[in-house]
Amino acid sequence: MENKNFYNEVLTWHNMYPEHKVTLSDATKSLEGVNPSCGDDIVLSLKLDGNTIVDGGFTGIGCAISQASADIMLDMIIGKSTDEALALSKSFLNMIQGEADENELELLGEAGALSDISHMPSRVKCAVLAWHTLEEMLKA
Repeated sequence: MENKNFYNEVLTWHNMYPEHKVTLSDATKSLEGVNPSCGDDIVLSLKLDGNTIVDGGFTGIGCAISQASADIMLDMIIGKSTDEALALSKSFLNMIQGEADENELELLGEAGALSDISHMPSRVKCAVLAWHTLEEMLKA
């Protein structure tokens, strides 16, 4: 029970007080991600220095899960290389599919707050929107 309360607090905090919900005017890459099934719509922006993500932000609208997931993701990837960010994304998507191993879960930290989403199929697209947008942006 204590764990569920912690996870609910993490999601609530990142939704209500998102540190990274900002327009990044000096972004070097930006991409819109849309979940047409529910209306979540974000623009993910990153500032890269070589292969290092030095800053990031997102704007847009969506449910608490999509907004919290985007904010948590940016917390995790700022300061990382693009390869590290893609590896974190892969681990996150594995977690959402219920396929993450213990090492991946440990690496994900606060993103683990979204692990129960795997049991709510209608909310999976909300949780993965920012992560899929990140992958699409970095693989382009």
